[in-house]
Amino acid sequence: MNICMFTNTYLPQIGGVARSIASYAEDLRKMGHRVLIVAPTYAAEVPGENEEEVLRVPAIQNFNGSDFSMRIAVPFLIANTIDEFQPDIIHSHHPYLLGDAAMRAARRRNLPLVFTHHTLYEQYTHYVPVKSDVMQQFVINLSTKYANLCWLVVAPSESIARLLRSRGVTVPIEEIPTGVDLEFFGSGDGERFRRTHAIDPDERVIGHVGRLAPEKNLCYLAEAVASFMDQHKGVFLIVGGGPSEEQIRRIFHRHQLENRLIMAGEHSGTYLADAYSAMDLFVFASKSETQGMVLTEAMAAGQSVVALDASGVREVVTDGINGRLLDADAPSKLFAEAIYDFFQDPEQARLFRREALKTAKTFSRESCAARMAKVYELMLRKKYKRASGTPQDFLDLDKVVRSINIEWKLISEKVAATVNALIETTVK
Repeated sequence: MNICMFTNTYLPQIGGVARSIASYAEDLRKMGHRVLIVAPTYAAEVPGENEEEVLRVPAIQNFNGSDFSMRIAVPFLIANTIDEFQPDIIHSHHPYLLGDAAMRAARRRNLPLVFTHHTLYEQYTHYVPVKSDVMQQFVINLSTKYANLCWLVVAPSESIARLLRSRGVTVPIEEIPTGVDLEFFGSGDGERFRRTHAIDPDERVIGHVGRLAPEKNLCYLAEAVASFMDQHKGVFLIVGGGPSEEQIRRIFHRHQLENRLIMAGEHSGTYLADAYSAMDLFVFASKSETQGMVLTEAMAAGQSVVALDASGVREVVTDGINGRLLDADAPSKLFAEAIYDFFQDPEQARLFRREALKTAKTFSRESCAARMAKVYELMLRKKYKRASGTPQDFLDLDKVVRSINIEWKLISEKVAATVNALIETTVK
């Protein structure tokens, strides 16, 4: 199969969506499929990246202070490349910007369109100048309308699948998480990482990996870890970068714990695997996840987790089995107590880690990629059945009609989303 993926975030950006798409593309290629990725340009280049399989479109860097790139429309550049690639499937990873381009590409060519709902978009409206309930409702309506224009939606977790159905998504939904490379993350060298960062072999290392952004609830997490470290030994290791970094530093400065905070920056590859291995406990407080990829990576490295109950997290962390899953509204001091309890009971911690490894095995990359390929195959069977017996002259005329119709459809759906948002927030 020839699969064309459209995404607003991709390498070299370090984040769950970018890494998910990159790993799926790699695994599908290993299975013998061709994958073309349409993604924005970034200021940094990707060492070793095969750019022949990636179409970079012009984009505005660091849109509105975020670490995202907003693409600039160059329709003929995309159309010509896709025509040369001759895709069988269009896979959209966002409902806007390049998601619009994916919709047009699929409709104009009468191709199946699948949409992965990676993100709870209403959690990201702080990046838009208009901050209001109307904007949050708008993005919910937009993603729902977009999903219902696709053939099928992929949800990274059961929680998200249920949420989408409750919001009115009526097309089929398949639950397929992003897989984790068990061998890679299980082979990290924690001792090497500790030597590099001058961490004592017997020191407790509480760790976190991810983008450092407001939607990740990192001020809460930093306060909880700092509260624990006020009374107990340990260091807090953070791998990642983003706008919340300075706030985390200020919290540790207020607790006079600056010398026990290790901000390692953005990393991937062997460094990341070593970092996971160097930890004694992984902590996570985000409530905006659709799938906790870093949770499965940490568990593949043999780490237990303390986290807040939220979508994408509860599918990975089972309270009292492979870690602690606290109520979403738990105060930071309760989170700190859960960290303390973990270190107070070495036997329980050992059992948590053993179960964490078992959990990670259920998220293997191979099985997840095979499930995605199976979805593509089922979509193609429906496409072929739908297109059979259609005269060529009708197809040629229909291409023109669809070209006009899809532009109007996209505009009308966005207008409807805006109107619905205004009505719903007024009623509230």
